[in-house]
Amino acid sequence: MCVYIILLGSIKATAQDSFATTKIDTVTKINVGILPILYKKGNQLFPYNHKKQNQVAYSQIIGYAANFTSLYAFWYKDYPRTQFHFFNDIGEYLQVDKVSHMYGAYIGGRMSMQMWKWAGASKNKYVWLGGMSGLAYESLIEVMDGFSDHWGFSVGDYGANIVGTSLLIGQELAWNEQRITIKYGTHLATYDQPVVDAYLNHIYGKSKIDRLFKDYNAQTYWLSFNLKSFFKQSKLPSWLSVAVGYGGQDMYGANWDGILEADGVTLAFPEDHFKRYRQWYLAPDIDLTKIKTKNKFLKTVLFVLNSFKFPTPSLELSQGKLKWNWIHF
Repeated sequence: MCVYIILLGSIKATAQDSFATTKIDTVTKINVGILPILYKKGNQLFPYNHKKQNQVAYSQIIGYAANFTSLYAFWYKDYPRTQFHFFNDIGEYLQVDKVSHMYGAYIGGRMSMQMWKWAGASKNKYVWLGGMSGLAYESLIEVMDGFSDHWGFSVGDYGANIVGTSLLIGQELAWNEQRITIKYGTHLATYDQPVVDAYLNHIYGKSKIDRLFKDYNAQTYWLSFNLKSFFKQSKLPSWLSVAVGYGGQDMYGANWDGILEADGVTLAFPEDHFKRYRQWYLAPDIDLTKIKTKNKFLKTVLFVLNSFKFPTPSLELSQGKLKWNWIHF
């Protein structure tokens, strides 16, 4: 946490860096003696603004501090602390949890990066300071896990965090845009066997919100490819994308051992009773950030919503068979 606060706190001291070493695409004279510098990244012009950069820095410090405080209160405080240690969970949940770490690092960094762009930060600042924010946040969670008796620092999780951050920063450096976006989809999963449903209520929580965001069986993670970005001269709509998804089913706990414990009842099954399996998907998607609007509030809403997969039909490959889904988030 201290590392991240120091990182963001340094903005104030460096916010007035000269753009002399930065490539300037446009310089516009508004009044005599006033030369505000504008530089173009993607399709918009972002004016340098010292006040906005301070606002972004302080809001992120406060936001992350509040986030970690609530995270500790709701996640860590009920488990004993121990010496820092590592934990190997690479084989758990068919690696769906690892993809979720990629998503978290990517989305967290992208949100921060966009805020620094809005504040007019130089490219080096918004790419590295913004892009690394997601990794910094996820890294501190891993450190907290490392001191928790219930978990441990996961090298697999941290590697996934690095992959998500690398995808974000790499695209920005190469293309000045995000042609490939990591997206998230979930639904309220239902189970035919009451004992399974009771068990998942026990480990994930009974509320619909808990089940939506904690049940890995209900989650799908997508790589969404914006077609127009790759084929600039084509007449394809700028918002049209194709997404490749990944998920899993019958994951009842990190590693299935044939035991379900719910409501004080323990049931044993043959270990092959629930055969967990991977799911691969192909679906059309919409890049909401490419929808043209002059309304700034609507642009912000579309940018945030673009973190989630737009509901469309999908083609599923699982258990060696192809399946059609009429609607898929």
